[in-house]
Amino acid sequence: MQRNFEPLRKQVEEWQQSELTDVIAKVVIYEAFVEGKLEAPKHLARTVHDLYFEPKYEEFRSRTIWSLSNAFTSAFKELDPIPQFKATTKLGEFLEMRLRQSC
Repeated sequence: MQRNFEPLRKQVEEWQQSELTDVIAKVVIYEAFVEGKLEAPKHLARTVHDLYFEPKYEEFRSRTIWSLSNAFTSAFKELDPIPQFKATTKLGEFLEMRLRQSC
């Protein structure tokens, strides 16, 4: 069972070590919501921005992909279960593709 989590564990570690500039984080949020590249309600853009730049928890204060992902998933908690699930399932792929382009 544990070996099935190995790719996820590696991704989390990589994201925790991958620092972002504020400009890149803002562009990712913009592309997700304004350009509609992430299937998620646009009204969550401000929430994601606020959660990333002023996180509620100390462990998400670092400017990393992991913290940005947490801001998105925390904002998604405002959604009903099915839209929340749909947005969350698309998030990892969106972040991977978008952030690979900026490297």
